[in-house]
Amino acid sequence: MRLIVSEFISLDGVVQAPGGAEEDTDGGFSHGGWSMPWFDPEIMGGAIDAVMADTEALLFGRRTWQTMAAAWPDRAGSDPFADRMNALTKYVVSSTLGAGDLTWENSHLVPAGDPLQAVAGLKAEPGGTMSVMGSSQLVGALLGAGLVDELLLMIEPVMLGGGKTVFPQDQEMRALELVSVQPTDGGVLVCAYRPGVVPPMPDFGEA
Repeated sequence: MRLIVSEFISLDGVVQAPGGAEEDTDGGFSHGGWSMPWFDPEIMGGAIDAVMADTEALLFGRRTWQTMAAAWPDRAGSDPFADRMNALTKYVVSSTLGAGDLTWENSHLVPAGDPLQAVAGLKAEPGGTMSVMGSSQLVGALLGAGLVDELLLMIEPVMLGGGKTVFPQDQEMRALELVSVQPTDGGVLVCAYRPGVVPPMPDFGEA
């Protein structure tokens, strides 16, 4: 399976609580819902729909799973996207949730003891796309372990001054290849990246 990460992200790299004021206030974060003024249903929504069309499984960290589990089941039957979310197989990485806590249909626990090995095992199974949304801590670990096949970033023209990021902080260089970019009228850049290679240093000749 291919693992695709989708993130709403500020210009200074913050992914925390894009959807609502109380979504994630860790660290005193006070800008919850910051992404909404820039959401473009046609381009940003279309990019998400395109990923979801090939998605056969969803992978979440605990907090993002709980946020989604509180939202989508109640919309069943009235929202095709909700029906799609509810029907998909869902994996949640957590050290605090038990199998009995996974009341959202088709949800399965990935034990937190060695989640990267577990995700690698899921990727090795036949299938289409496994998608990750939000889940900043989990995504950082997946990127650090080289398990992400594509990174879909919706880069929004706002700086938040601090908050959670998905990028590893281990001082290791990781090159990415930009495979597509689409701007919105509101200034968002919808960019798809895949793992790349660091290009050779150019030869500038003698000074």
